Amino acid sequence: MKIEIPYGDSSETVELADRNVEGVLYPNPVRSGDEQQVLRKAIENPINSPKLEEFLNGKKRILLIVNDATRPTPTARIMEIIYPLLKGKDFKILIATGAHRAPTEEEYDFIFGRLYQEIRDRIVVHDAKKSECISIGKTRHGTEMRLNKLVIESDAIIPIGSVEPHYFAGYTGGRKSFLPGVASYDTITANHRLAISQDAQALRLKGNPVAEEMEDAEALFLKLNIFSIMTVLDSNHKTYAAAAGNLRDSFQALIKKADEVFCVPIKRQAEIVVTVATEPTDIDLYQSQKALDNGKYALKDGGIIILVSACRSGIGSQTFLDLLGSEKSCKAVIEKLNREYKLGYHKAGKMAEIGLRSQMWAVTPLDPETIRKAHMRPFRSVSEALAEAFKEKGPDAKVIFIMDGGLTIPRLT
Repeated sequence: MKIEIPYGDSSETVELADRNVEGVLYPNPVRSGDEQQVLRKAIENPINSPKLEEFLNGKKRILLIVNDATRPTPTARIMEIIYPLLKGKDFKILIATGAHRAPTEEEYDFIFGRLYQEIRDRIVVHDAKKSECISIGKTRHGTEMRLNKLVIESDAIIPIGSVEPHYFAGYTGGRKSFLPGVASYDTITANHRLAISQDAQALRLKGNPVAEEMEDAEALFLKLNIFSIMTVLDSNHKTYAAAAGNLRDSFQALIKKADEVFCVPIKRQAEIVVTVATEPTDIDLYQSQKALDNGKYALKDGGIIILVSACRSGIGSQTFLDLLGSEKSCKAVIEKLNREYKLGYHKAGKMAEIGLRSQMWAVTPLDPETIRKAHMRPFRSVSEALAEAFKEKGPDAKVIFIMDGGLTIPRLT
């Protein structure tokens, strides 16, 4: 069997005996309707909220909150629909970077499409360390919920996002536009520290300390005037479902739809898993970790997981790599994480958890020594990595390929 593995702007074809291929996984095929109709229907029929035109009526300080380029949210297509209602009004657009860097010019074009030049002067990039943030209260864990002051000063807020599984928050979307999207660095750090819990997993909301804190934050957001626009995308990044209106209700309405796309059934786990980080998850090693984390659900204990990522912008966060590289074993990384925490350490902790039960290998263009610091074995091609994996696991070993590892959650049935 020949399998084409995407890798940045190119691909690599590998050939395996049929008996070795346990499965080739993609997000589930779903029937997506006309995208404009799906989006318009959601916006024109909001859940537990006035219609958008009524919501905006008389408002003097309107704020849109949109994702950065690490999410495939169809921001540009939503903007085209709602822009006529915004023209002539005082509005700003806040990029919800969380603790990420600001977008590049190329990424701005990706986010806003043909409207970018017309609206570029209205765009403000959230900087978790430098932007002035104001507290709106505390969560059950004592986290001070400090948000960008533009949020607090606005009398109408429109977060635009997408709902999909998230490796420690349960799901993205909804409240994540605010936390971590436009929160202060200290607030994000306190929230993400909860991610080191074993209960902080994809698809899990109840009992997940990160998700529970976000629910607390959601209750604090009731002080704000919000009209949420959320989507679920299919494997081609086209809109499969959408919901708008109340922040919590629009998020909850899309969880089942997200599962329909991204939760892929498997009959058994494999000795070898190849998990591919595709755009935008392949922006760097830090973001590509999501593909590694999702891939673990398809892997037998003691197996080999092979991450494939173009890592277009390099490492992404030096902090998480520094933690991984500071210790000689994954066990020692976790022990150190339990003693001290910095933002970014949660990624290292999740990777170390995988390293305790399996071998982590990587096919990337990064310096091999960088990959070794991350407790991963470097390879320059998938074919080379698979050849070595079969030497270790035997000629009858089974392989599962996850072709969009950042968004595909294998689920044993």
